[in-house]
Amino acid sequence: MDAKLTLSFDEAVINKAKQYAERNNISLSRMVEHLLAKVVEKPYQSLEDFPIADWVRQVAEGDAIYKTKKSKKTSLEDEFFASKK
Repeated sequence: MDAKLTLSFDEAVINKAKQYAERNNISLSRMVEHLLAKVVEKPYQSLEDFPIADWVRQVAEGDAIYKTKKSKKTSLEDEFFASKK
């Protein structure tokens, strides 16, 4: 059963939310309901405990390792300077 709720938001936030909801073919009411359902589904003690998004936790598993290829120019420079020693 649906119940009515009156909320107040910054006008700019409301306009952006309406545009987002329209682009995603969902009513603003259902979008807010979905977000509130996410907030209350776990026993978060404060908003700081609430995860930004589930995908952040999924992709943030340990420190990032950046692999880069050594450029040919750098390896040629290294070879040149090594031969001067």
